[in-house]
Amino acid sequence: MTNMKPMTMGQQFGRRSWAEPWKIKMVEPIKMSSRPDRERAIQEAGYNTFLLRSEDVYIDLLTDSGTSAMSDRQWAGMMLGDEAYAGSKNFYNLESAVKKYYGYKHLVPTHQGRGAEHLISQALIKPGHVIPGNMYFTTTRLHQELAGGKFVDVIIDAAHDPLNMHPFKGNIDLDKLETLIKQVGADKIPYVSLAGTVNMAGGQPVSMENVKAVRALCDRHGIRLYLDATRMAENAWFIQQREEGYLDKKIADIVKEFCSFTDGAWMSAKKDNLVNIGGWLAMNHDDLFEATSNLVVIYEGLHTYGGMAGRDMEALAIGIEESLQDDHMNSRIGQVLYLGELLTDWGIPIVHPVGGHAIFLDAKVIYEHIPQSAFPAQTLAAQLYLDSGIRSMERGVVSAGRDAVTGDHRYPKLELVRLTIPRRVYTQAHMDVVAEAVKAVYDERKNVKGLKMVFEPKYLRFFQARFAPV
Repeated sequence: MTNMKPMTMGQQFGRRSWAEPWKIKMVEPIKMSSRPDRERAIQEAGYNTFLLRSEDVYIDLLTDSGTSAMSDRQWAGMMLGDEAYAGSKNFYNLESAVKKYYGYKHLVPTHQGRGAEHLISQALIKPGHVIPGNMYFTTTRLHQELAGGKFVDVIIDAAHDPLNMHPFKGNIDLDKLETLIKQVGADKIPYVSLAGTVNMAGGQPVSMENVKAVRALCDRHGIRLYLDATRMAENAWFIQQREEGYLDKKIADIVKEFCSFTDGAWMSAKKDNLVNIGGWLAMNHDDLFEATSNLVVIYEGLHTYGGMAGRDMEALAIGIEESLQDDHMNSRIGQVLYLGELLTDWGIPIVHPVGGHAIFLDAKVIYEHIPQSAFPAQTLAAQLYLDSGIRSMERGVVSAGRDAVTGDHRYPKLELVRLTIPRRVYTQAHMDVVAEAVKAVYDERKNVKGLKMVFEPKYLRFFQARFAPV
């Protein structure tokens, strides 16, 4: 049974103030540029926040990928790097950490998450295969398509509604999945692709009840179930707070239980695992391990380093342990909730309930006068930078790309701007500044026009596309 009314930050932490479970040892100076400088910078970047120079950014909320702050223990671990080409002791420390906290039998290290996505896609997907999942993620879907497969969204309908308060909007719709299996045949489905949490839906979690049911359905049809565990610690926090029977359980125990219902997982360690680079692919099936541990040598590096230095593997092994501590997760998601509540109190349209890693602004509502063909989310991200030097990310029609058959823009129901909070980097005062900047842009929304795309790369266009004002 799930609690249909997710806790607010106030309910979670009570009336008394709370503080981050760490203190600052070192600082990196940042500064606000002038409005003319920001106008020059965004024009040179083609109104794409990915193309801005970081030195021109005041508060960087582009992504939480590789942007988190490492702990003193992780930095100390960096000094213990065993840079042997083969058999580094740091690999075995990492392997032990993954087995201990995620429970999988085998580990293949990769340089980052998309390296793991590539390996599993190449090993399991053949032309004509169909891969069901709970909403697409950009790099995951592209790797599946490049391997000859087709991604099919089987997430619950509530995920496409920014105002729907379902506590687990990342859940797979079992009827949709069952129908798809009957339509294409189980032999055409190499695996079900389950993400926890669902980034493109606003950082929405999957319930333990749902993963159990998906596991049972997959078992009935002989289909494997693989997990994008990139933000699984955050998913576990939502299970702890919202699902009956888990409030007294540790985040680490919830993560391991959730993973026990899957056959393996890929991880962008640059998110949950608190490192600046790294990733891994873990699995229980011997055949997939044999295939991917061979492929990793071709694309990433030897199977005992996979594109990472020994020091990076050591920092990752330590980061896994730190990422699953309850105090850390309370602080991490508490900061996101804090920003979400400020914006909600001011009536600014965002995705509800607030997700684990970011606030998602509803650009379709904010710029209701701008059609999706004029890229309202891309426009909003540019306007936020112009106002205050804050960098955010488009998650709408630009990110959705083009239909592989028709060549037309995909027009997703969600047209969002993501304010992504790095872990252990910014203070509550930074969140106040962000909220005030968003409100300033929101108040001027009727005076803004859209953008037109003037350069479009072949793949993952949101990274490198360029725009100009309409």
